[in-house]
Amino acid sequence: MPTPWDPDLQQTRTIDHILRQPRACGHPSRHGAPMTSSTTLPETSQIWRRNLLVCALGSFTTIVGMTLILPILPLYVRDLGASDAAAVTLWSGIAYAATFFTAALTAPLWGHLGDRFGRKPMLIRASLGMAIGMSLIGLAQDITQLVLLRLLAGLLSGYASGSTILVAAQTPKERSAWALGVLASAIMAGNIAGPLLGGTLAQVIGVQGAFLATGGLIFIAFLGTTIFLKENRKPRTKTPALKRASSWNEVHHKLPVLALLSLSTLLMFATISVEPIITEHIRSLTGTTDNVAIYAAVVFALTALGTILSGPSLGKLADRIGHMQILAVSLIAATVLLAAQSFAADLVTFAILRFLTGIALGGITPTVVATIRRLVPDTSVGLVLGYNVSAQYIGQVTGPILAGWLGGVAGTGTVFLGTAIVTALSLVTTIAIRRNFRQQLAEPAPSQGKLST
Repeated sequence: MPTPWDPDLQQTRTIDHILRQPRACGHPSRHGAPMTSSTTLPETSQIWRRNLLVCALGSFTTIVGMTLILPILPLYVRDLGASDAAAVTLWSGIAYAATFFTAALTAPLWGHLGDRFGRKPMLIRASLGMAIGMSLIGLAQDITQLVLLRLLAGLLSGYASGSTILVAAQTPKERSAWALGVLASAIMAGNIAGPLLGGTLAQVIGVQGAFLATGGLIFIAFLGTTIFLKENRKPRTKTPALKRASSWNEVHHKLPVLALLSLSTLLMFATISVEPIITEHIRSLTGTTDNVAIYAAVVFALTALGTILSGPSLGKLADRIGHMQILAVSLIAATVLLAAQSFAADLVTFAILRFLTGIALGGITPTVVATIRRLVPDTSVGLVLGYNVSAQYIGQVTGPILAGWLGGVAGTGTVFLGTAIVTALSLVTTIAIRRNFRQQLAEPAPSQGKLST
């Protein structure tokens, strides 16, 4: 996984010092000495970098726990009493979607509470809650309990999204897309390791044992977050303007933010929709079921690997030349590559196209989050990014369901064409946002909430 150390640290620190020093000079302290930022800036720089490392490792661990269930969920459903293939497929889908459904409902709440009481407590809550929830899933006695516990896991989850909010809020704005790219790479690494670890643990210690082991793994993330994460919270003043902090009314540029939230739904829909049919598509390419699970795991890993490799670099480039520009280019590439996958005639070509698609996807999520961050005040970051997480969950729930239906009706190849249409629509939306809200996107990011006019 890429290290969260930026080679431009010294230059960034020097520039930051130059920019901040005039504000501090000339304002004496209570003892009469002029205040400077030279003694606090290195510490602040180390804090956000250490927080990025903790959040990246914690997100990796919790995402492993969330995705570990993918290859073993149908096995667990069968163990809990489902008899025929149709029932296994139905209940597996319900149990899979249950977590994302409740997570979508509670994400804005956790973001709002993070704005009021701090984001570190929200990460502690999420990691401890997920550790307990995953362990309880391993103790389910029937399918109903499994679904209910998956709903509970969604209510208690939110570590990766909470980490995104904390990193976006505390990272210097000129490094935000790079930092979010590092975090996205850690999340994608968890998406690689989770299914592989789940299948291995299920064979070695059984399905229930795999869930209990995952609960223990997430508990380690809870300990690391509690001990090592340090949040620099700005003091809250009790002025009338800030009593309504963490409010949607504090957001000045509501229309571009709403457009970006809609874009998040489309992008997650396109990113996730093809995943349920990839295994079946590979079977149709090879003409056999032999080793199809292994081939599918390799293809999944290649896609995530492409995102890991490109995420930090594209994020850093977006910080320099513009977030929306990188997003548009990434969407053009993703549209072409997804359309090409529907015409791939063999497994090797298909795998290469999936790897290239992963590279294109690395420039999508971090740039959207960084753009939203620029449009909202510090007091409402958690609330709005919580809305963004809910928007992503909508795409994450609806994408696989509609793709599975389309693949069953018209063939798996049409799913890639349909997804390419969605990414093309996302590209049109991105261009429209750039053209219609160019002035708002160019304004300096607000640091404090003000009353809307």
